[in-house]
Amino acid sequence: MKKWDFLVKLKLEEKLRITEPSEEIGSSYLAKSGNCLKSAKILLKEGLYENSIGEAYYAMYDSSLALLFRCGIKCENHTATAFLLGLLFGKTNLEKSMLDAKKERIDKQYYVTDEESYKKLQRDAKIMISKAESFTIEIKLLIGSLNSIKIYEIRRKLEP
Repeated sequence: MKKWDFLVKLKLEEKLRITEPSEEIGSSYLAKSGNCLKSAKILLKEGLYENSIGEAYYAMYDSSLALLFRCGIKCENHTATAFLLGLLFGKTNLEKSMLDAKKERIDKQYYVTDEESYKKLQRDAKIMISKAESFTIEIKLLIGSLNSIKIYEIRRKLEP
């Protein structure tokens, strides 16, 4: 399976590893996620749609990191973080949402938008913010459902 091969490669490079579960670090990433979502809304209001899309994506990414740190998993790769949502938590919908949002963020961050496309950016930014809000709510629900047994089972999936 390609995803698992990619994760094994990251483990060998120490970009994916098991650590101590940390509510403190998880809470910090949730706060960071909330700030990104606030920023996305402010940027939307100010007409900075490309930046708004980027911040909405980072709200999703940071909330995902919060979930992983709560389980004692450190991942330094955006794509792998999305894969872990599907593989470890069975949340393929969140995996797909994050990968789609990452693609959108990269597209808006690194490529110039022409005049015609710029007109739909506002709509795209609103949609991305809405998706980020739903995404972060679902991640918070996942975090709230964790207990020591679930965390143990999740961590075991990453052990050799």
